[in-house]
Amino acid sequence: MSLPVRNPHSGLVDYSIEPVSADAVASTCKSLRKAQPAWLERDFKGRATILREFGKAIKDNKAEILEALTDDTGRAYISAMEIDGIPGAVERWIKCAEELKDDKGRSGAMPFIEYSVGYRPYKLVGVISPWNFPLTLSFIDALPALMAGAAVIIKPSEVTPRFAEPVRKVIASIEGLSDVLNIVDGDGITGAALVDNVDIICFTGSVATGRKVGEQAARNFIPSFLELGGKDPAIVLESADIDRASTSLLRASVLNTGQACQSIERIYVARAIHDEFLEKLVKKAKAVTINATNINSGEIGPVIFEKQATIIAAQIEDAKAKGATVHTGGKIEQHGGNWCRPTVLTGVTDDMKIMQDETFGPLLPVIPFDTVEEAIAMANDSDFGLSAAVYAGAAEEAIKVGRQIEAGGISINDGSLTGMMHEAEKNSFKLSGMGASRMGRSGFLRFFRRQSLMVNTADAVAEIGMFDEANANRE
Repeated sequence: MSLPVRNPHSGLVDYSIEPVSADAVASTCKSLRKAQPAWLERDFKGRATILREFGKAIKDNKAEILEALTDDTGRAYISAMEIDGIPGAVERWIKCAEELKDDKGRSGAMPFIEYSVGYRPYKLVGVISPWNFPLTLSFIDALPALMAGAAVIIKPSEVTPRFAEPVRKVIASIEGLSDVLNIVDGDGITGAALVDNVDIICFTGSVATGRKVGEQAARNFIPSFLELGGKDPAIVLESADIDRASTSLLRASVLNTGQACQSIERIYVARAIHDEFLEKLVKKAKAVTINATNINSGEIGPVIFEKQATIIAAQIEDAKAKGATVHTGGKIEQHGGNWCRPTVLTGVTDDMKIMQDETFGPLLPVIPFDTVEEAIAMANDSDFGLSAAVYAGAAEEAIKVGRQIEAGGISINDGSLTGMMHEAEKNSFKLSGMGASRMGRSGFLRFFRRQSLMVNTADAVAEIGMFDEANANRE
């Protein structure tokens, strides 16, 4: 049965995909496994050459891929950035591969034993990617896995699947790559089939679905790397540069219409500067434009997933019903698709959905605090712990506060820096995820198992007689 696909900009269903069956997934995985040893035999340099060809081909076919991504997401410029980012990502993982060395040494307790710890890649990596950054989040895991020597199968979100077809054409054009890299269309059933047929699974998405993926992976005794939701807080201390903080927090909250796991969703501001901060934030938020009339003009695009627009609207209405004040935005606008302008709210309380549930939209609740301890406690009062931000006059002051926040990536005097740079390793806290960091060197090493070779260099080996129980009483 075909799956209908909605264009988020026009609001029309104008595309469809044929979900790959569980049997077809199993067959594809079998073929990928068969090809993986030859891919591994190419060594790092051989794989690097092919992945560089892939990065170049993605750029060479930018027009077709961009059209598909734009139809998928209702935005043009960020889609172009996704494409342009692929070659740089390839180079980043090549550098990690070049730095990989076997660990060698000698036992301290038994000096006659020499050892070597090598890196053996998993044969087949599965990637289930989300709808907010379709290309980037498909290859953020796939590229390092391929560079490590694994074969990869990707299932994109059925909400934004159009980009897969032109990317499949690129993959097919590169000799040696199509044998070990495949993109399959489908829904949750297809994704579940991936988990049953791979050696390791990478999932980016909601906590609810991530829990299912993690549980299924555990039953199959395979590792799972889960990058899940966030309810990221920002703390603006009294010493902060108010103009800087309001500028960067607006961007960090509404970029990509707030459809990013590292978006700032709670803003705590020192009471002494609260009113001035709020005034500046509201003024800047009101100036943000949407791309409803012209997809190539406006800072933010539509809400990609129709269900998400319903969630955003419900959070706004719940907050208003419980006494919150809306200073700008405050509704879902329908211009074919669904748009939500930056929505600044005050008078929010902890019993409101906007303070507890992930929003994944451009809502900016602003809450005053009286003491730093109070701000830290409120920031940590969440089931999520993906990332956060702290603003202060001096970086040292912000860092001291940042170290007390229960989240993996803390931006200092800026917001959502984890979405801009990939060198710093971080782990998700609480329900925001599980497994090794996809950033930094860890993002490469997680696709390997360590294998130790231990060599006895002595002239003799231990005999079983040495372990006779009679020896227990000997001096």
